[in-house]
Amino acid sequence: MEDSPRSPRGVSPAGVRPQSPREVVGNNGGGMLLIAENLNVMDKTLRQAMKERKKEPLQKIAREAAKRGLDVLDLNIGPARKDGPSLMEWVIAAVREVADLPLSLDTTNIEAMRVGLEMEGDRAIINSIQATPERMEQLLPLMQKHGARCIALLIGKEGMPRDATERGALAAEFAAAVDEYGIPHERVFFDPVVLPVAYQQDQVVAVIEFMRMLKEMLPDFNSTCGLSNVSNGVPAELRPLVNRTYLAMLADCGMTSAIVDLFDSHLVSLARGGSQNIAGIIRRTVEGNEDFAGLSEEETAYAKTVRVLLGKTIYSHSWLKL
Repeated sequence: MEDSPRSPRGVSPAGVRPQSPREVVGNNGGGMLLIAENLNVMDKTLRQAMKERKKEPLQKIAREAAKRGLDVLDLNIGPARKDGPSLMEWVIAAVREVADLPLSLDTTNIEAMRVGLEMEGDRAIINSIQATPERMEQLLPLMQKHGARCIALLIGKEGMPRDATERGALAAEFAAAVDEYGIPHERVFFDPVVLPVAYQQDQVVAVIEFMRMLKEMLPDFNSTCGLSNVSNGVPAELRPLVNRTYLAMLADCGMTSAIVDLFDSHLVSLARGGSQNIAGIIRRTVEGNEDFAGLSEEETAYAKTVRVLLGKTIYSHSWLKL
């Protein structure tokens, strides 16, 4: 069957409220839409389970995601060059035996993505579509045909964007392509590409700057990110602190979703509007209140981490001791 022809622009009709990100996937709860990152072929145990077609390790992750209240489960099967379509079919079937969460289909294999969309239809999220002409031409018709959602990865034909302005330009190009297919804006989640603060601190700041731009530039679109990327290279015991702090900062800038570690219950609570004291300290530090007097050790750690993520303190593994 041929993909659907292009149709009129995807803007919401006058008087029609665009859906919130959680409504987009059929969940009307509060807070950010959370996508569980943990079903990932990069995990050695899960990679072997996929290879041997053993369901239980995958199903354990799916059960936990549902139990802990995550909104979407990301299925990362990688490129899957040898058996992508059959692997995608098997993974979805295995997950569906134990959980009914919407699925984020995470692969660069077009045929595997096609199989996943045929199985999941309008509940699926395509993860992801790079902002290059080739990938948009391949995947936007599939997205339109199945009524799916997508994560728009802001990497262009020249590679990684260098700053917030280049991210904005790529987002505008992607938005124009989406309009050519008549795809509603709220079905698109811009991913500005989070990089490790330990190695590319300026890029961490650029994502914050881009999110502030996006609210004004393309307000009907959603946004997300691979949150854990920000703490790659950070000492293991400090990674949750960095992830939680950055999540709160991005949420305050208007980010509507994040791909997160489902096992970090404190992070999930923060994303759901809990931990208001910590969220308030993060917000006040971003706004310039740097008086740490009277803060607890935990509160001071969050405030100091904000300074690193804003580029005000140069990153080092010992930033909490400065």
